[in-house]
Amino acid sequence: MKLVVVSICKDEAKTIGEVLDRIPKKIAGITNIERWVIDDGSTDDTVAIAKKHGANVISNGVHKRLAYRFQEAVELALRRRADIMVNIDGDLQFMPEEIPDLIKPIANNSSDFVAADRFGDPKTGKSRKPQNMPSAKYYSNKLGAAVIGKLSRRKFPDVTCGFRAYNRDALYALNLHGSYTYTQESFQVLAMKGLRISSVPTTVKYYPGRKSRVVRSFSQFLFGSAINILRAYRDYAPLRFFGALGGLFFILGSACLVFISIHWATKGSITPYKFLAFTGIYLITIALVVWVVGVMADMLDRLLGNQEKIIERLKRSEYGDEPKDTDPR
Repeated sequence: MKLVVVSICKDEAKTIGEVLDRIPKKIAGITNIERWVIDDGSTDDTVAIAKKHGANVISNGVHKRLAYRFQEAVELALRRRADIMVNIDGDLQFMPEEIPDLIKPIANNSSDFVAADRFGDPKTGKSRKPQNMPSAKYYSNKLGAAVIGKLSRRKFPDVTCGFRAYNRDALYALNLHGSYTYTQESFQVLAMKGLRISSVPTTVKYYPGRKSRVVRSFSQFLFGSAINILRAYRDYAPLRFFGALGGLFFILGSACLVFISIHWATKGSITPYKFLAFTGIYLITIALVVWVVGVMADMLDRLLGNQEKIIERLKRSEYGDEPKDTDPR
């Protein structure tokens, strides 16, 4: 089996050399290991140091953000005919020595996608808050994992960790659209397509006072993540998405009309609550419109499913693999 380890970096000159040196040279079941660095417009010596430490480097000097670079990593792994791709940050937040543990479920053919779990203790497996991890970041990540688990009807402990492993089927299934980040959307897409997903507790180190190069602010992270989750849910489960949205309007509208009906039955008049009657009718009308949109979106979802299959088959043909569909639609 061939393993391609990719690190997407921006200004990681201080740590990328050590990350590359600590990537295992030999792993049971792996015959070939390639180390790659995808530079996202670094202004320091990241590129030169990565080359000095033996990495293959892709760099054009332009900052295009994480989601774009991740798509480059996926295409790189497919082009290099990797059986497994591992993505690891270049800041030594994760231990390269744990790559064998991360890829083990894929090497054993029990998983298609493996995500590191920052909230599970590698020794005991018990849930815990990593040392020095800001509380706001910890609880927002736990909330995000709960939301994505609810939407995809599966349970995941950590959906935003950047330390991950993908087999070839998972790489082909990833057709992402987010421009901000890829972590949550990829989880949701792979879950909706029914791929086998597992998590491996991992060692993680948070540096006090260090600012993320991806997350500029907590509000930006929260808003960007929410938009990506909703878009993926809308595209892959339109009936549930529009059904729930329409149901909200229907419940509010019905509550208004029930109140008016009770008031009319007891008082013989809807005065002074006429506005509630009109509001209730208006909200129920909106609910019906949203449900109609949901039915239409469900019809379009069939087309989206076919397009996903076509794209996947084209990619498999381009990279020399046998046709296979991962999308169940």
